[in-house]
Amino acid sequence: MKHPAQRPRPIGWRLMGVAILGLSLGLSPSVQVQAADAASFEAAFSEFQRANSGIDAAIDAAAERFAVLSAAAPGDPVLLAYSGAATAMRARAAYMPWNKLSLAEDGLAQIDKALALLTPAHDGALYHGTPASLETRFTAASTYLALPSMFNRHARGAKLLDDVLAHPLLASAPLPFRGAVWLRAAGEANADKRPDDARRLLQQVLSSGAPQAEKAQAKLKDLAS
Repeated sequence: MKHPAQRPRPIGWRLMGVAILGLSLGLSPSVQVQAADAASFEAAFSEFQRANSGIDAAIDAAAERFAVLSAAAPGDPVLLAYSGAATAMRARAAYMPWNKLSLAEDGLAQIDKALALLTPAHDGALYHGTPASLETRFTAASTYLALPSMFNRHARGAKLLDDVLAHPLLASAPLPFRGAVWLRAAGEANADKRPDDARRLLQQVLSSGAPQAEKAQAKLKDLAS
């Protein structure tokens, strides 16, 4: 997809309805998390889902739990990316502007490191069928795109999202993950004033029977109005 020059973004904290749809739809723990830690992993994602839905009271618990999981598996880019996303969410709930800035920068640093950890081997490390490389990039893209423009991450987020859309492994990823990617990309296309691309992506969600079909149908109606 082609992207115009970066559009102005609101100086506010958009709800990070991040990527997170991939793992939050019941995916199993990371291949680097020991079986004994599975309960901790699921507990972390439970808190993350609550935080991601707008419950600020769950943000700290999600960030703290993912920090522990990531520390136990420092080479796991998915855990580090989600730890960074949860840390960045803390900025949403912080009161003081300098706290917002510090938390967002800490979260972004973790996500940047997660992306740097990716190797070709992560194409084959599956998280309930989703390659770790795609999950990490999608989490990073969605977090970058959810941040205010002052962080200058929109262009990189859009590029990462395009990379996931164009990746040959996306076709074999689980349908819930693909649906999340298409829906997120449709939202960006619509925001970029590319309604034809938005409709095409939303139609992909519908025609595939992805779990996000109802949301896609509603967005198509909005585009038509």
